[in-house]
Amino acid sequence: MIEDRRYKKLLRLLPEKENRRRDMEHLIFKHMETVKLITESSLKRIPENAADFIPEGFNNSIRWNFGHIVYIQEKIAFLLLNEKSGLPASYEELFSAGTSPRSWEQEPPSLKEIADALADQKERILQFMPGRLEEILPEPFTNKAGITFHTAGEAFLFSFYHEALHMEAIKKIYQIYRKEQV
Repeated sequence: MIEDRRYKKLLRLLPEKENRRRDMEHLIFKHMETVKLITESSLKRIPENAADFIPEGFNNSIRWNFGHIVYIQEKIAFLLLNEKSGLPASYEELFSAGTSPRSWEQEPPSLKEIADALADQKERILQFMPGRLEEILPEPFTNKAGITFHTAGEAFLFSFYHEALHMEAIKKIYQIYRKEQV
């Protein structure tokens, strides 16, 4: 049995620990907003006529990479927790891992539609995710690199790295596109 004095000290620390958890969670969502701001501003700078360019050595286009960012974030923030997706069903068919614009059989969303989906998604995440980062996923999620995530927070934090990888691909594709337009 814990001695009374030590127990009282532990009780005093609980609110402090809870405050630290809330502070950390606040930083995580602030970071998400920064990452999304970068993605949204990049998306707005890309002209629609550059969206479907696939340079030699690449499998996907700028449109696919932006759509993939939105779809994977949806999967991580909502679908892994068995929540309903806020995206059209076509996003999974067009933008999930392993898909390619070369095999699309339907009209993809415009860059504006993807930008709107990204902005809406950010707001939905800010409403849904606070207080859930420590939640155990109903089933562990293993990504294509073989990394397994067990909590919503682990997967959510990984999504920022994933987004940065695809932003770098977008940057490279757009640089090649601009060179070829000269």
